[in-house]
Amino acid sequence: MSLFRLDASILPASSASRALADLVEAEWTASHPDSTVTRRDVAADPVPATAWTDAVTSGFMDAAQRTERQNEARALATTFADELIGADALLFAVPLYNYGVSQHFKTWFDLAYTDERINPTGTALQGKPATLVTVLGGNYAAGTPKEGWDHSTGWLRRVLEDVWGLDLRVVQRPFTLVGVNPALDAFTDTARELKETAETDAVTYGREIAALRGTEVA
Repeated sequence: MSLFRLDASILPASSASRALADLVEAEWTASHPDSTVTRRDVAADPVPATAWTDAVTSGFMDAAQRTERQNEARALATTFADELIGADALLFAVPLYNYGVSQHFKTWFDLAYTDERINPTGTALQGKPATLVTVLGGNYAAGTPKEGWDHSTGWLRRVLEDVWGLDLRVVQRPFTLVGVNPALDAFTDTARELKETAETDAVTYGREIAALRGTEVA
């Protein structure tokens, strides 16, 4: 049994997304104490910005003509795909940054997506249980002043759920900047409630993905 975990927070010591992902992972480990956890921190170890271009352009030439950088990009894409395919369940912790998806996650996804096993013609990840943890400094839900400003969560769901076909659960915690930004002090109680809800969801979904794989293996 194995779990693949990806983190994208640039502030690991105070990361709300990591804290929630820890709860998911703890439930997985409790159910599968002998399992392995493969970790990839795309913020601490970013994917080279040129890797996606190198991997894509290498597909238009013979292998003998590829540069060393192109070969390295292809090998890295294979490694990413192997990590995803080889795991029994997946966990992604990806914060909202500047109203959009984390650049580190996007660069990782783009390169992984060049592997033919998980590109539009590949189905190697279809139905694999997964949890996405995402956190937002503000609150962009329906009815809020900045409704629609979250351009990350929808995209993440699209590529993980619809493109890769994962059996996806989403833990979302808004208002993580309450207590940090004084302008948000009026939302202290709401932020506390949202944090408690997200923590409950993280525990629940951690148990669910562990149980799904346990059922399949049995």
